[in-house]
Amino acid sequence: MRVMMKKYARWQIGLASLAVAACVTINVYFPAAAVENAADKVISEVTSGGKTAPPPGGTYMPRGEQPLGVSDLPLLALDRVLSALVPAAQAQAEADIDITSPEIKAVTASMKARWPQLVPFFTSGAIGLTKDGRIEMRDQAAVSLPERALARRLIAEDNKDRDTLYLEIAKANNHADWESQIRTIFARRWHESPDGAQPGWYYQNDAGDWVRK
Repeated sequence: MRVMMKKYARWQIGLASLAVAACVTINVYFPAAAVENAADKVISEVTSGGKTAPPPGGTYMPRGEQPLGVSDLPLLALDRVLSALVPAAQAQAEADIDITSPEIKAVTASMKARWPQLVPFFTSGAIGLTKDGRIEMRDQAAVSLPERALARRLIAEDNKDRDTLYLEIAKANNHADWESQIRTIFARRWHESPDGAQPGWYYQNDAGDWVRK
């Protein structure tokens, strides 16, 4: 009996260790789908576009039930722990991307106010969306001489706001280390979102080549 109790105690220790490891893994999980959803909301706000539907979330599927013996009890307990932890943690990560901080609201409003001035330059092909989530002068010849100074100023101001936006979203969610991942997702959503780049506008692909949408 004592031998069985010792073995069961070891199983309990192992179970606790696995549960802790699972929690650690969950805590560092990067919620890409939630960031995509947040990016679409911000882009829609900046461009005054319509609402976009959030991407479908994943579903955790527990393992099928089978006849269990005494030796399976610790595994069953672990399965139940993870069944409770994983969906809750994923749902929280998917839902809790904060884009409502005062800093984020301020920079979004600044970009929204500037957007109508940028649209003609996007439409003419003078400027385009870069692969790092910024904008860039693509064809200076498409801009009249009197407007070139304006275009350069708008590009500089918008890039400053974009850099601030990505960093502030990371900071608002207590993960400053997420800034590069957030930037990458925003860069893609700027040209993929229906409220972002319009047909005929230019953006850079992953190789840095200009592509017309």
